Amino acid sequence: MTIPPDSIDVDQVHRDDTSDGSPFAPHDDSEVEEMLAAVGVDTAEELFDIPESVRFEGSFDIDGASEQRVRQRLRETVEQNEDYTEFLGRGHNSHYVPSIVDRISLRSEFLTSYTQYQPEITQGFLQVLFEYQSVIAELTGLDVANCSMYDAATALGEAATLADRSRRADGNRVLVPDYMRDTHRDVLENYVEGTELVVEAFDTENGQVNPETLENELSEDVVLIYVENPTIEGVIEENLTEIGELSDAYGALYCIGSDPVALSLLQSPGSVGADMVVGDASVLGLSTAYGMGLGMFACDEEFLRQVPGRLVGASEDSDGTRAFTLTLQTREQHIRRERATSNICTNQAWVALRTAIHAASLGPSGLVSLAEKCHRLPERVAAELDEIDGVSAPVRDCHHFREFKARVEPDARELAADLREEGIAIHALGSDEIQVSITDVNEHRTDDFVQAITEVMN
Repeated sequence: MTIPPDSIDVDQVHRDDTSDGSPFAPHDDSEVEEMLAAVGVDTAEELFDIPESVRFEGSFDIDGASEQRVRQRLRETVEQNEDYTEFLGRGHNSHYVPSIVDRISLRSEFLTSYTQYQPEITQGFLQVLFEYQSVIAELTGLDVANCSMYDAATALGEAATLADRSRRADGNRVLVPDYMRDTHRDVLENYVEGTELVVEAFDTENGQVNPETLENELSEDVVLIYVENPTIEGVIEENLTEIGELSDAYGALYCIGSDPVALSLLQSPGSVGADMVVGDASVLGLSTAYGMGLGMFACDEEFLRQVPGRLVGASEDSDGTRAFTLTLQTREQHIRRERATSNICTNQAWVALRTAIHAASLGPSGLVSLAEKCHRLPERVAAELDEIDGVSAPVRDCHHFREFKARVEPDARELAADLREEGIAIHALGSDEIQVSITDVNEHRTDDFVQAITEVMN
């Protein structure tokens, strides 16, 4: 007898499929009992040393469901999200990620729950990380890049502690600009807690560092000067060389925050005297993740043995064949605890893989072309917004990359709310300023964006 499909309760079939209601459990009851007997215990709970006081004895009250039903529920949930065209930014910027990034990074050779660093089994992955390091080193103009960290904020924290270890003169002050985002500063302050380092902000002018103002803050006890290029407001710093000279004069280390796309066009940090570069490299390889990132860390060779995390190097095996291996790991897992430079436990290897693929697919000319677009587009849109009554753009009279601030009247928050009604998302900064980010991802809707603001303002 053939059972009509409509009469089958697929969810019930999956619930009955195994004793615990899960179609994915690999063992039935008899197999579990056999394994427990083999190890000499009566129940699986005896294998875990969990105090009764913290055990959850109740039921999660979650019904089992088929894969098809779960997918359907997830789709229905996702469909409840608003679908905006984002002109958001302030540290979260998207670029188009070519399909080749997914195609290669999702290959089974690269997707593994096992650590990717064992040289006897993962030469391909190690080579990709070596290529990633090479790209970052070339873009920053510095000698050494590690194979990634958690995110830009933790990379900055490591830069501060490296400066504390490496600077010969006594000192404990880390200087950061007042435009620095709060979340990064919070992480930095948490990172240096327990050391003698203190984080202090210095004033900037028109969104940039004024070397004369900075020099007033300098003394022999400064271990690190940190600036960003571009800044969180999209401003391109014009005094990087002067800041580097001041760092040298006072014996402080000099760290610049940036990203690989910006570095394809802007001044090389190595050429302006930077000792270290940190930032978020996930602008290549990932769409905007609002949290997940890829910490970029590069420095001068002088600090090679102080680099946090891991370094992949090229070598030769016993047969003379080129081989890749981890050449330097300064974690306490690998060296004596008192000599470890960092307790950071892992990195973002798979994201670094995607970044390397994306960078290679663009090539040097493609990277420069993308970066030029990120400079040209915001300037054009800012000029068009400036023609609208009630809008003054950009607020900062200087060059921008990806983003710019605009002053609006009467109220920025009402403008942002009205634009959301038109399917457009922007940042409202207080009552009279908005911030706009434009890249290759939202380029096709810039005319709609300008038109929407024109209609709302009128």
